[in-house]
Amino acid sequence: MLHCVIEAYTSCRLVSAGLSSPPCHMPDASHATAVVSHAAIEPRRFSVIGPILSTVAFTFATYLTIGLSLAVLPGFVHSTLGFGAVIAGLSISMQYVATLISRARAGHMADTRGPKRTVMTGLVMCGVSGLLMLLGALAVATPALSLGLILIARLALGCAESCVGTGAIAWGMGQVGHQHTARVISWNGVATYGAIAAGAPLGVLIAHSFGFAAIGAVSLAIMLIAFPLARYKRATAIAVGERSSIRSVAARVVPYGIGLALGSLGFGCIATFITLFYAAHGWTDAALTLSIFGVMFVGTRFVFGKMILRVGGYRVAIVSFAVEAMGLAMLWLASDMLSAAIGAAVAGLGFSLIFPALGVEAVNRVPENSRGAAIGMFSVFLDVAMVAVGPLGGWIAAGMGFNSVYGFAALAAVTAVALTLVLKNRAMRPATTA
Repeated sequence: MLHCVIEAYTSCRLVSAGLSSPPCHMPDASHATAVVSHAAIEPRRFSVIGPILSTVAFTFATYLTIGLSLAVLPGFVHSTLGFGAVIAGLSISMQYVATLISRARAGHMADTRGPKRTVMTGLVMCGVSGLLMLLGALAVATPALSLGLILIARLALGCAESCVGTGAIAWGMGQVGHQHTARVISWNGVATYGAIAAGAPLGVLIAHSFGFAAIGAVSLAIMLIAFPLARYKRATAIAVGERSSIRSVAARVVPYGIGLALGSLGFGCIATFITLFYAAHGWTDAALTLSIFGVMFVGTRFVFGKMILRVGGYRVAIVSFAVEAMGLAMLWLASDMLSAAIGAAVAGLGFSLIFPALGVEAVNRVPENSRGAAIGMFSVFLDVAMVAVGPLGGWIAAGMGFNSVYGFAALAAVTAVALTLVLKNRAMRPATTA
């Protein structure tokens, strides 16, 4: 009888995951219990995934606007406005400068004024960015003015990314509980890079069909749709109690953030320089390579996302850094479009779980009422990497070629493996000596 009950439970779990057919012969009482359990599993599952998806939808909308300009903005600044590779890289990196400056403020805002209000503020800033991008494209006859408007638009977009990215994670955790932190972070990442994967080729299509100005117009239209939806979505309670000081949160989170920064350099190099990298070799379809990276990123989250709960964030991060380093090394050594695309795919596979793997370990080290600040501070290091990529990568490319940019990024990922091993050993030390 016990064997039948265990088999029924296991089979129901497999059925709910879509991995097996329903169990065969069981006693009537056990069968009734299994049916009730299975019926109860589905609502509970939706009660978690539903709020998460409806929240990270705002992340998707924001990063879709980021993706729209990602593949076409460097070319517009470099070819249409006539500025050099460093300025073209800076036009992308300015977004991350603003995110870097505003991320801590966004985390504090999520803790004190609520994540819903934080997300709504970000959506407004994203709409402002679209409007400024439209005006910058219309001022193309005056390159300096056009560049100035675009840089301001990128600063506004960076503030939007900071508010929406941090606020959506905090909003999701507030709805489903902190025990689902890894799932919230993972789905937020799926929305982030899925939007970039969709936005990059869509942006190329829009720019080629209607001109660069249409990128700004479409971005503004997306926010006009997203803002009312956020406004009518349920807010979550603000955690009460004494909050940890910034210094206390930093002491716990910064080492993990450094690992995130080292791993994010590869993504930054692909996002910022892949278009110019392809152009330097006379290749086409750079936007497709960005999409391949994004598809691999999203696919990895779907297939391996639960590994963080099963084996721990440290182990997942170590393997992820190693795989990303392999992909970046392939890009460094690429001699044709196919090898470059495969390298980007492998890099996307590795980069996919770095943020949630290290993020879970970082957030778990601070009290619940300061986790918004922890998310914001941890995310700052992604912004640090993205800010550094533009001028640093441009300097490396100017002296050594675009291939070398990815060689240095691979070296950074290898360094992150060593750092994560140190963090893992340090985290395990108290348990070992206790």
